[in-house]
Amino acid sequence: FACFQLTLASSSLLAPSLVSLYILLLFYSYITATMSEEKKTFYTLEEVGKHASAEDCWLIIGNESNGGPKVYDVTKYLDDHPGGAEVMLDVGGQDADEFFEDIGHSKEAREELAKYYIGEFKLDEATKAKLKAQAEAKAAAAASSGVSPILIAVVALVAIGFGYYQTQMAKTAEE
Repeated sequence: FACFQLTLASSSLLAPSLVSLYILLLFYSYITATMSEEKKTFYTLEEVGKHASAEDCWLIIGNESNGGPKVYDVTKYLDDHPGGAEVMLDVGGQDADEFFEDIGHSKEAREELAKYYIGEFKLDEATKAKLKAQAEAKAAAAASSGVSPILIAVVALVAIGFGYYQTQMAKTAEE
């Protein structure tokens, strides 16, 4: 029983200290998170768009699934890019996330990219509308330039019909 009292007494002495420590850690986390948010630089699509040359090339890479869009100044990396500078210059000054993800960059490439981080991409309502319009225009262009599935089906049916006709003609000629 004395042992239980000692444990209870020592835990009741420690409990306020642990609670105080926990509160202090929560406060510290909040302060550092707030300070880091304040230190972040935010860029608009218009600002990023001004940096689309070999002398000054910025990219927007990232999406909601990987931490959100971020802005990178890749000017110093252009000559070192394994795919060549032209690949990056083609998407310079704009959202390059789709191109970056489609290539399937390695972990090392992502770590290299992180070295060129300069800020966050500010996605306001006007920018969302502009990006949506660009995506719709791109989708419409892809749809109009592609071959219609109906046309493919018609060509396939004609080819099958022609093949059937040829085999029937060959059978008739043998008889």
